[in-house]
Amino acid sequence: MATNAETVVVVTDANVLINLIRIGQLPLLGQLDGYRFLVPAEVVNEITEPDQREALSGALAGGFLEQVVVDTMESLQLFADLRDVMGMGEAACLALAATRGCHIASDEKKRFRRRAVELIGEERIVRTEGLLLEAIRQGRISVVEADGFKAVLAANRYSMPFQSFADLM
Repeated sequence: MATNAETVVVVTDANVLINLIRIGQLPLLGQLDGYRFLVPAEVVNEITEPDQREALSGALAGGFLEQVVVDTMESLQLFADLRDVMGMGEAACLALAATRGCHIASDEKKRFRRRAVELIGEERIVRTEGLLLEAIRQGRISVVEADGFKAVLAANRYSMPFQSFADLM
C-alpha cells in the first residue's frame, strides 16, 4: 500500500479499531512503516466499552493514533450531508477522508461503502484484513499469527472471504 517516499494517512473507523483491540493488535498501527492513522473525535466517542476505551486511550497517548476533528467548512458541510444517511463516526471518517485526500479504514458495507467509493474511490478504502496483510508484508506479524487473528475475529462475527492470509501473499 505505501511506498518508501510517501506516508499514507488513514482515517480510522470504530469497527477497524474494535477488531484490532479484540485481537490485541491496536499497537500495530504504530508499527506500520509509511502510515499515519487518524481517528475522528466522533469515532472516539463511539468506543464505549471500558476495556476498548482504555486500549484506545493508550493508543492515543502512545502516539500511534492521532485524534482529529471535522473543522473546515468543506468537511463540516459534507459531514452534515452524510449524517442524513449514516452514523456520526462513519460520516466524520468519510468527510475527513474526502476533504483531506486520505485513505479510510472501515469494514462497513452497503450504503457507507457505496458512498465511500463515490467520494474517494475503491483504492483508498482499507479493511481490517488489509491492515493485517500489510503487517505481514512488513514482517510485523506472521501468516500463522494473522490466521489466528482471523479465527478470533470470525468468532466475533467478522469473517474474511478467504481461507488463509497465505492465499493473499
